[in-house]
Amino acid sequence: MIALLSPCWAKWIPGNNLHLILVSPRGFCAGVDRAIAIVDRALERFGAPIYVRHEVVHNRFVVEGLESKGAVFVDELDQVPDGSIVIFSAHGVSRTVRREAAARELRVFDATCPLVTKVHTEVGRYERGGRECVLIGHAGHPEVEGTQGQYESELGNMYLVESPAQAMTLAVRDPEQLSFVTQTTLSMDDTMEIVDILRARFPAISGPKKDDICYATQNRQDGVKRAAPECDVFVVVGSRNSSNSNRLREIAEKMGSRAYLVDDAEDLQKEWFDDVKAVGITAGASAPEVLVQGVVERLISWDGVLVNEIRGKTERVRFSLPVELA
Repeated sequence: MIALLSPCWAKWIPGNNLHLILVSPRGFCAGVDRAIAIVDRALERFGAPIYVRHEVVHNRFVVEGLESKGAVFVDELDQVPDGSIVIFSAHGVSRTVRREAAARELRVFDATCPLVTKVHTEVGRYERGGRECVLIGHAGHPEVEGTQGQYESELGNMYLVESPAQAMTLAVRDPEQLSFVTQTTLSMDDTMEIVDILRARFPAISGPKKDDICYATQNRQDGVKRAAPECDVFVVVGSRNSSNSNRLREIAEKMGSRAYLVDDAEDLQKEWFDDVKAVGITAGASAPEVLVQGVVERLISWDGVLVNEIRGKTERVRFSLPVELA
């Protein structure tokens, strides 16, 4: 771990160095920690191969590391041999996938993030209550597909809304029996804009008592908001298919920084930092700290100086493992 050089983030070190500002919290959240631990424990206890439906978390480094231990990542359950162990990813799965696994008597360990499971529970409650449901999220994301797959009523519909423009034109069957849920890895600001439009257009719409945006997603976004106005460039460590990492990059840009999303230090380009004074650095919830340290080390080798760490909320959330793997 690289030591900080100054206790005061506004106290610049003289010279022409790149001033590096680390943002906390960053990197792994409790749901990601749990999902990776489930795959690791299953490999330790039962041996390879262990099959995982979809990337257990959206990070290339993590996935490749688990593959090296014997995890086999598949797109669908028909790629899993009979009698095998299969793990559902942190993003969750549809009811149809669960039924297929049960019908084939596959041994399942569920790594779905408990905060995603909370959203699934809300959808089920709305469905049983005869309410239609709006899902605010990004089409094609595994979490969205899994959440859409919780609503199977023929008496109503689930509607996917990705933008304020779609919210403005949404047509529903029964505006008096309407609810909403959200993907957990969205930007709070963008989500609330959509929710405000839905509430204005459908006054009877109901939603969760607390927003469904993941605590870790929100904490990382808040950190970027605090640091980005003082940074010329912002580096977000995370894979390109990571929703929460992409939101961090977008927020940094909205706050005035030139922002880049990188998998690791090898993606950095020296010309990004020409005539730059301050560089913010953070990581999405599925990116390990070792990759952040690699980025910092590369920037230090390019005349960077680590000035300080912007600290936000301390995260103490922990999610338990399945009993058989604990």
